[in-house]
Amino acid sequence: MAEVIPLKTVPKAEVPAELRVETYFDFQAHPFAHQALFEQEDINCVCTAIRAIDGYVTGWLDQNLPALREQKNVAVYTDSVPGAACIGRFEAIVEEGACFRPGRVIGGENESRWTIHVAAGASVTGCDIYLDKGSIYVGEGTSVEPGVGLKGPAIIGSENEIRQGAYLRGDVITGDGCTLRGELKNAVMLDKANFPHPSYVGDSICGYMSHFGNQATAANLGIFEGLRVPAERKNILLRIGAKTYDLGTPKMGICLGDYSQVGCNSVSDPGTFLAPKTIVYSLTRIAKGFYGPNEILKNKPMDHGVIERAAFEE
Repeated sequence: MAEVIPLKTVPKAEVPAELRVETYFDFQAHPFAHQALFEQEDINCVCTAIRAIDGYVTGWLDQNLPALREQKNVAVYTDSVPGAACIGRFEAIVEEGACFRPGRVIGGENESRWTIHVAAGASVTGCDIYLDKGSIYVGEGTSVEPGVGLKGPAIIGSENEIRQGAYLRGDVITGDGCTLRGELKNAVMLDKANFPHPSYVGDSICGYMSHFGNQATAANLGIFEGLRVPAERKNILLRIGAKTYDLGTPKMGICLGDYSQVGCNSVSDPGTFLAPKTIVYSLTRIAKGFYGPNEILKNKPMDHGVIERAAFEE
């Protein structure tokens, strides 16, 4: 059996181009406020960056929220918010000029008191805020509409539109100018990522101006691995050239490069990588592996005879 190389043990300089951060994201052309996630000493590629999201988000919130509270003209709410149904312990820090009128706030039950910080010009109305597992930052000018579920820990950038029905399940980072309506978990959305329809993105990183069409999904766990108890699930393996790499986890969704697009009702297998400006047609199943850059993936069964056609008889 061929040797399987644990990806986390590979020196950064020796990581294949197919897995390098710079293959997918151009931070010089499109600066990202949380580029530091990718620059940590133990991050050698996009895959290890995905696994480091939780630690980065928690560390950023712990470091920055206390200073923001002291520097801004803020209103402070402890364990209750006017007009909202509130449970448990939490703290809400609302800057002058922000609107904070959530429907419900669910805080923690132990001694920890997590925080939501709402920056100036942001609007957080009619939504469900979960502060039982981590804090949340909502950036300037961001709109969180009624019907959104927002769980900490999370960092939401500026001028985002978080539409009704969106469900951010924690360990989420968004850049500036994003539009979101789907379900996100352990995911990074770079600036202007456009996911405005029902969709799922988990254990993934999506680049500048990337896009999912309606009902597109990034599967993050193999269908047969779902039959196993978590402790017995097998890690994702990737073949690159003559070598096989172990990602160190059975869960990974998609790495979507800058400007890449996935069409409506398409689905990507766990461990899918689309380099910049890779376009996926609607109704396409994308097998795990590497695609692009500057490539179109087409599913055209009517043109190529994959669909069977038969007469209808009453």
